[in-house]
Amino acid sequence: MSNQHQQFFGHPRGLFLLFGTELWERFSYYAMRAILVLYLTDTTINGGLGWTTKDALDLYGTYTGLVYITPLIGGYLADNYLGQRRSVLIGGMLMACGQFTLAMPANAFGLDTLSAFYLGLALLIAGNGMFKPNISTMVGNLYQEGDNRRDGAFTIFYMGINIGALLAGFVSGSVTTSFGWKAGFVVAGIGMVISLVMQMTLAQSWLGDIGREPAAKRDLSTKNSVQKQPLTKEEFDRIKVILVMSLFTIVFWAGFEQAGGLMNIYTQQYTDRMIGGFEVPAAWFQSLNPFFIITLAPVLAVLWVKLGKREPNSPVKFALAMFFLALGFLCMVGAVMEQGGDTTAKTSMLWLVGAFFFHTLGELCLSPIGLSLVTKLAPLRLASLMMGAWFGCNAIANYVAGYVGSHVGELGAMAIFSGIAVTATVSGVILLLFSNTLVRWMHGAESPISHAEQVEEQQTQIA
Repeated sequence: MSNQHQQFFGHPRGLFLLFGTELWERFSYYAMRAILVLYLTDTTINGGLGWTTKDALDLYGTYTGLVYITPLIGGYLADNYLGQRRSVLIGGMLMACGQFTLAMPANAFGLDTLSAFYLGLALLIAGNGMFKPNISTMVGNLYQEGDNRRDGAFTIFYMGINIGALLAGFVSGSVTTSFGWKAGFVVAGIGMVISLVMQMTLAQSWLGDIGREPAAKRDLSTKNSVQKQPLTKEEFDRIKVILVMSLFTIVFWAGFEQAGGLMNIYTQQYTDRMIGGFEVPAAWFQSLNPFFIITLAPVLAVLWVKLGKREPNSPVKFALAMFFLALGFLCMVGAVMEQGGDTTAKTSMLWLVGAFFFHTLGELCLSPIGLSLVTKLAPLRLASLMMGAWFGCNAIANYVAGYVGSHVGELGAMAIFSGIAVTATVSGVILLLFSNTLVRWMHGAESPISHAEQVEEQQTQIA
């Protein structure tokens, strides 16, 4: 393909188009995410909707859950009918419309504020479902099977995601502070328009035919012949690993996603955000996670290489993620203890910085490792289904996160923060105890089993 012949930094230039497309889409998503709960709970006199904390966090959990479940539908439509390229454009247009709908003044087009708000969220959810699963698929399609640049490509792509997220918190926080909530949604919409313009003007010359034809049209006959075969014992064991590990991702993300909900409100109401005479906007703290990802990801990547044969296997890395999550919530426990039961007291912002630092370390030990795990273990004929199940667990986790956070009024911040820390710690210990069993079920996809055991397993399979 002609697009493969032109390279930037040793990669097809199409990678950098997808990098930029995703960067601005993530800017749009995280700009809206950073202010959503704050907008819902702000008083109507300040332009907010005046919702209770419980109602706002319930909605946040439902919204983020749907954001992770709709890619199942979008991926299916792209694979069978639309193709990735067209799906990305449709998704981008829907999301841009959603952001601008949220920014509409009251009674525009005959819609009251609440109706426009729900319509905007619906458009964002539907657009995300079309966009999210397909932009990543096109990154993989840039490379032939076995091309060792693929992992590096996804690392570059992941950096784009987090650069967009990093910019979003600062920009949306600054704009809403100066011009109000609606301006924040306008900025998010502009980011989505930039993403769309890049894709519409450069896709044909930079991507060639990648993402044009639905995948099912190319290999439907092969899939049909393969799907009729029953699962082997090895495949069944590997699927068990995916399902077991996915349960632990629910625990992790249910805690981690408090960042946009309960921790966001805690930042707004109970954190001393003054630096001299300047008050740091609460939304800026949402940029700590992508900032730490950008700075810590290269460090962890080098560390895994340096460890060589001593590099932890996936279950152990998941356990580390749980322990880092627990450490982050211990920081939040420290913040609540600093208040000493006085809800008028303000706590140091260093507690939040520490929480985001440890949570990001946990994310880096779990998120990319989990996606890689699914691609390593899922049978080819079930790869999309298993990836869908993985995203489905993220949807469950986001719903649980909103549900747990919404009960802060009844349980108190101390009970929730400490409860998540204890749950994460117990989950990490369970993973460590069963890590060897899980690796054995992987049948060589990861190999801490001894050479003698490998030989014995091979001989058993031959027999």
